[in-house]
Amino acid sequence: MSASPRNVVLICVDQWRGDCLSGAGHPVVRTPYLDQLAGRGARFDRAYSAVPSCIPARAALHTGLAQESHGRTGYRDGVPWEYPTTLAGEFGRHGYQTRAIGKLHTYPERNRLGFDEVTLHDGYLHFARERGRDPRFHDDYLAWLERQPGEVPGSDYADNGLDCNSVVARPWDRAERLHPTNWVVSEAIDFLYRRDPTAPFLLHLSFHRPHPPYDPPRWAFEQYAGAPQYEPVRGDWADALEGWRDDSRADANLASYDAGTVQRARAGYYGHMSHIDQQIQRFVAALGEFGLGEDTWICFTSDHGEMLGEHGLWRKAYPYEGSARVPLILAGPPGELPRGSAPSEVVELRDVMPTLLECAGLAVPDGLDGRSVLPLARGEDVADWRPYLHGEHTLFGESMQWLTDGREKYVWFSGGGREQLFDLVADPQELHDLAADGAERVTLWRSRLVDVLRGRPEGFVEGDSLVVGRPAAEVQPGVA
Repeated sequence: MSASPRNVVLICVDQWRGDCLSGAGHPVVRTPYLDQLAGRGARFDRAYSAVPSCIPARAALHTGLAQESHGRTGYRDGVPWEYPTTLAGEFGRHGYQTRAIGKLHTYPERNRLGFDEVTLHDGYLHFARERGRDPRFHDDYLAWLERQPGEVPGSDYADNGLDCNSVVARPWDRAERLHPTNWVVSEAIDFLYRRDPTAPFLLHLSFHRPHPPYDPPRWAFEQYAGAPQYEPVRGDWADALEGWRDDSRADANLASYDAGTVQRARAGYYGHMSHIDQQIQRFVAALGEFGLGEDTWICFTSDHGEMLGEHGLWRKAYPYEGSARVPLILAGPPGELPRGSAPSEVVELRDVMPTLLECAGLAVPDGLDGRSVLPLARGEDVADWRPYLHGEHTLFGESMQWLTDGREKYVWFSGGGREQLFDLVADPQELHDLAADGAERVTLWRSRLVDVLRGRPEGFVEGDSLVVGRPAAEVQPGVA
């Protein structure tokens, strides 16, 4: 450990798109305090979640591993988390006090991942929400809510009927202080009172929102309800996904909803962001009041994004920018980083663990797939940075495989072999599929994917060719 160990705060939000920061030029959403945080350090504009849904993304975040190593290539609940080396475990091994508050989404739910203590709210976790099972086993926020003045035994944040994956939106109907977003920060401030003052700390704040339900406080909802009418973009390739369409479901992966529903969903989604932005400022202000503001590293990121109706798609797990690109901000104590930098290298959630260890002056263990982005944040030239990133996700019985170098993106669907190619510089919204007209570029990217997938147990590769129709799994052998 360094002579003057730094405190570290890792803030993770759920389902926050990488473009949804006003400092990154978003035309509607306003995030002044996150922009201010980015102004103290670096905002990475090409940060991705390689397997963009809750469980595999968090596996990468907490282990520093790529999906080939942590073994989660899709979303499946109920698979034990058995990783010998974790972010919190490494900090604890070096004498740090470690605490997690909010969403972990592990199994069993009380798996601490190396943290000294966890205080949980994973949101409406279908796998755990069984009538007859005491919620205190898996949801500390819900148990806390029942004890608040005006509430009764059995009080539930789901009493308003909103679904945790749907587009239906309405303002929060309780006092704002009872919202799970506020609860995470209230618990964090309480930790600052009760922490061991003789040890540095790693504090993980994990907000369930802006993931649905879209129920921000009324002020936050209403400031976006009157925004200009939202018309989700639609690529010239989107008709190929029509087989996924189900307009009868409020939680569909692909659907065409009426304009009013879409507008309210956006108001709920953006409203959550403004609410979180202000609560993060509440926490940062408290750090300063405790005299810790100038001795703490802060990292802000998300597990994945949200398509928000683009190309007809909702939710996450897709290879497209709305789903796979995430925000990543690294802010250091004064003088540690150049102010307001925006590195363009492709980084991924697996890079967070080695980054925070280096920020704290701790050794990075062998065997990680991620690399510290601290040199990039300092403006150093890292000549051997990864040339491209491999991502994937199993959905609807096939694997969506993708590669990107931040300038182009190649996508391959394992079920039928359909390929896509996007120019992310000229076409950041992925409106035009160039695969049919870019044979040379497609061939190059296909060969790279063959190299990445060679030897995978699914048998995606034979010889030098991709093979279609292989069974695709959410977890790799040896994990389930």
